[in-house]
Amino acid sequence: MPGDATERARVPEPWPACSVALDAGVMARFPFDVVVFDLDGTLADTAADLAAALNHALERLGRAPVAPDLVRRLIGHGGKMLLRKGLAATGDTAEELVEEGYGFLLDFYTDHLCVDTVAFPGLELALDALAARGVRLAVCTNKSEKLSRELVEALGLSRRFASIVGPETVGARKPDPRSLAEAIARAGGGRAILVGDSIIDADTARVAGVPFVAVSFGFSDRPVEQLGADAIIDGYGELVAALEGL
Repeated sequence: MPGDATERARVPEPWPACSVALDAGVMARFPFDVVVFDLDGTLADTAADLAAALNHALERLGRAPVAPDLVRRLIGHGGKMLLRKGLAATGDTAEELVEEGYGFLLDFYTDHLCVDTVAFPGLELALDALAARGVRLAVCTNKSEKLSRELVEALGLSRRFASIVGPETVGARKPDPRSLAEAIARAGGGRAILVGDSIIDADTARVAGVPFVAVSFGFSDRPVEQLGADAIIDGYGELVAALEGL
């Protein structure tokens, strides 16, 4: 990865819709066989539904709610860590509160998985463009695999992904690279890249030895320029060009 943020590529122009129609020679030159995506904050804006679940749990524990904008900066390490951070923002974080509240959070979120969650703009066109180039797609997330599959299905995207891997799949959470390696392997292997929104994703890609593209519209707790990405995109219209540039 480049070490200086000024060296990282920002793709200024979106790819045209007509670029989906490619000849076989162009497809063969595409630099990646597998593109792996993080889920929360990368494929989909899940913040509103996660905030509702967190605040439901906090209410059951007698705590004040957390502002949705703050919740966006707490997402990434899974539901239990989200609750732990929510508790820290409203008082003490005794482990018995975490254990008690996690059941409230998980039950509520399971029942309200895709109320206000939406895919980010331009995602499906970008996935179409990658599929037209023969690229296989995967998901690697710290959300449970069961809930991830249900959410991807609810968003109408499940047929697009060759693999969906959560932390229980390999017994480890990102930035442990095993979940990323498993997602790539289940998608058929080959030259791979990770697309994500946070330092967790950046560290996962670095340890796994694969390139990393950061999205600027996700749930990062720091400026996207500080993630050490090989490229940064401001929208999915820029993704294909960014990947071709790598």
